[in-house]
Amino acid sequence: MTTPDFWIDRAEPDDEAAIEALLDTCFGADRLTKTSYRYRDAVAPVPELLLVARRAAGVIGTVRCWPIAIGSNFAPALLLGPLAVDPADRGRGIATALMRRALDLATGAGHNLVLLVGDAAFYRAFDFVPAAPFGISMPDEMPGRLLVKELLPRALDGVSGTITRWGWSRGAAERAA
Repeated sequence: MTTPDFWIDRAEPDDEAAIEALLDTCFGADRLTKTSYRYRDAVAPVPELLLVARRAAGVIGTVRCWPIAIGSNFAPALLLGPLAVDPADRGRGIATALMRRALDLATGAGHNLVLLVGDAAFYRAFDFVPAAPFGISMPDEMPGRLLVKELLPRALDGVSGTITRWGWSRGAAERAA
């Protein structure tokens, strides 16, 4: 068995330019106009869930998780993404390694639910399922692309509704009280 020539690490502030360049390469400069970015605007990613895949030459992959809320009860959850791997390094297990590490760390940190927007065929391997049958939606996103994973059994019990940005939902709830 060969040892991979990359490792997964928490991102450092100095990695930000390399991460942004990688995301532009993988998703295009218009990626910031995608629906899922509305939930990341003015919200910091969860620091311990901001990961990169590295090798000696630098960053070759990345994944982040962002706090969100679901429904009128503002059930806390994570929005995973974007997941990106340098096109020259695809097919080497880097995306899988990033996903597994992010999910393990999220579980260890006590998070209950993770949502993402992506290809169900790829994310099925990580036990993600469509969110729509649970009554969870993301406005302006195709229902089949919004996926959810329980990190703890029965974490979806009583959770349904529209996803909202963490900062907005908390602020709105406090203003309404």
